[in-house]
Amino acid sequence: MDSTQPLHDAALDGAVRLPAHGTTVTAEDLRVGLVLAADHGDVIEIDASEVESVGQAVLQLLVAARNEASAVGQGFRITNPSQAFVERVTSCHLAAAVGLETGDTL
Repeated sequence: MDSTQPLHDAALDGAVRLPAHGTTVTAEDLRVGLVLAADHGDVIEIDASEVESVGQAVLQLLVAARNEASAVGQGFRITNPSQAFVERVTSCHLAAAVGLETGDTL
């Protein structure tokens, strides 16, 4: 993992923190964090404030997690997205798929 902070720390605020560099290597840790968050809360909250780069595996997990949360009536939100995160998600046309509100109109 590229971050010194745990991806999921319920003792702090329950948010899943995306690492600075979300790669295939960090995706497994993210998957575990998403499962824990889904099991322990009404809302899955993703803190994307430290993201500098995000790869396909992480984006796929976020889309899948949001779809699963929606299917079971659980909330899902991305908080404090970094500019790099917003740019990557919007350039891949995944803002709606991950629930990122960009303020853009189609």
